[in-house]
Amino acid sequence: PQDGPFIYCSNHQSLVDILVLGSVLPGDYKWAAKRSLMRIPILGWHLRLSGHVPVDRGAGPEAAAAVVERFRQVLSRGKPLLIFPEGTRSEDGIVRPFKAGAFSAAVAANVPIVPIALDGTHQLMQKGAFDLGHGVLRHVAVKIGAPLRPAPDGSEGERVDELRDRTRAVILGMHRTIGGSVVDAESRDAGAAELRSH
Repeated sequence: PQDGPFIYCSNHQSLVDILVLGSVLPGDYKWAAKRSLMRIPILGWHLRLSGHVPVDRGAGPEAAAAVVERFRQVLSRGKPLLIFPEGTRSEDGIVRPFKAGAFSAAVAANVPIVPIALDGTHQLMQKGAFDLGHGVLRHVAVKIGAPLRPAPDGSEGERVDELRDRTRAVILGMHRTIGGSVVDAESRDAGAAELRSH
């Protein structure tokens, strides 16, 4: 969709993701930003005045419900949203499990999800880094998929889970086509835990 309310959902590799996506995504959209960014002078003021949505990570179910309500308010004004459903950046570029917030808002507002896969930004600026590193040319790829609408049938919870799982499957598939490493995060973490136990 070119206008109206919908939700961009992208995997998240680096702080520069928002700059990369801002260079390719059309229109005026709002994005979900962790609340700590709102406290940075100038940047935080800009984010608040521009109507971007503060997100409290790991603050409990009441805070999560409040974030979903803020998402719904943006959508009710006819504005698109950009959300990183992993909830944090990936340290190795591998797509993590998705949280439910974006999909709860999409189901409640009956708006589509537009899936996005990106790859390469975790090498451009790794998690914990304060700069872009040495002046080495790096390749960044972005792929945007077709809109995914919420299922028409089922309970709200079932529809949220179905949309989340369907979106993640599409993003994983697109991520693979642009050169991304696709590994089941749960299996990888279980394997790492087994290695540590020996």
